[in-house]
Amino acid sequence: MTKIKLALCQMNVIDDKRENLTKASSMINEASKNADFIVLPEMFNCPYSNDKFIEYGENENDSYTLDKLSELACKNNVYLLAGSIPEKESDKLYNTSYLFDKAGKIIAKHRKMHLFDIDVKDKITFKESDVLTAGDDFTVADTEFGKIGIGICYDIRFPELARIMVEKGALVLFYPGAFNLTTGPAHWELLFRSRALDNQVYAVGVAPALNKQASYHSYGHSIIANPWGEIVAEAGCDEEIIFSEINLSEIKKVREELPLLKNKRKDLYEVIRK
Repeated sequence: MTKIKLALCQMNVIDDKRENLTKASSMINEASKNADFIVLPEMFNCPYSNDKFIEYGENENDSYTLDKLSELACKNNVYLLAGSIPEKESDKLYNTSYLFDKAGKIIAKHRKMHLFDIDVKDKITFKESDVLTAGDDFTVADTEFGKIGIGICYDIRFPELARIMVEKGALVLFYPGAFNLTTGPAHWELLFRSRALDNQVYAVGVAPALNKQASYHSYGHSIIANPWGEIVAEAGCDEEIIFSEINLSEIKKVREELPLLKNKRKDLYEVIRK
């Protein structure tokens, strides 16, 4: 299949896991009427805060959140990329995204590889590594539409990760993310256009809506960029679902017109996985 009907669920996340799951369920059920691939935001079941990551953490084998999402993917016969949740494993905590197939089976998981440790003077400071552990795996999953790559938020700032996923066959790069009101206006759109353009793929970002009552203010602006580096869909800052049908044949067309990947000087440089 060369076309994917995407739905990006830019949901408002509050400090109540069950209410967040109720909201996610409602948006998934609504989105499934017009989409076959649905995406949730980073930390969609949990406020974006280190103390809440600890409080909301779930073990993969005993997860209220994952059980509910599996049921929703199966019931609605859709692929479901579950943004991310705080995942517990023994004494470690990860920021983890899960991909469910149409039968509700987990077919891929990605643990955020690059942790968000920043200090923009007089604007925002955040240090995920105070409580989270970084993942080490490159995540490329097979779907009926072709291969997709998964990163999370800060991962998009590292072009090497995107290139390795594309070299492993990914045609669409998904980055559930929660940029803030400092980095969002400055870099969000630019990064998605850049990763799409660099690799001649689709790049998709799904964010929580802006919740002014929260301690962390998400920029929102869930987005899809095409292989030519154009924005084909973008939300505002409020809660909404954005729909877009993307045509994967555009990738082949663009790569034939502007053969960047073929024109690489492999005799001079390469990006390698260690």
